[in-house]
Amino acid sequence: MPILYRTQASASGGRNGRARSSDGVLDVKLSMPKALGGPGEAATNPEQLFAAGYAACFDNALLYLIGQKKIAGVDTSVSADVGIGPGTGKGFALDIELTVHIAGLPRGEAEALVAEAHEVCPYSNAVRGNVDVRLNVVT
Repeated sequence: MPILYRTQASASGGRNGRARSSDGVLDVKLSMPKALGGPGEAATNPEQLFAAGYAACFDNALLYLIGQKKIAGVDTSVSADVGIGPGTGKGFALDIELTVHIAGLPRGEAEALVAEAHEVCPYSNAVRGNVDVRLNVVT
């Protein structure tokens, strides 16, 4: 596949460390939440970063489709709820729910657009077959 964009980030110190992008734009302190046995400091964690990235990417997939279809007067936003817990077997697994707000389209059209965006979004494609993503559409 032809790569249109590539970036790099590094982390040290695990969930109680620091993560930085190679260009320095992203530079965040990480802290494990209390719910996972950490100190719960005022810092971000991998699940928050994943949720923010997924929400932005899915919303952009919607905007891309809206532009392709030349649909006017539509406003969108996406909230991603990401949980972590024990997986089947060894290790941990993610639980993901997206709430997609679409104003300006009838419900049926909004649901069809969200289903299509779920096929376009690279985050959706990355987790497909591994994590069930629940989609909620709010019109």
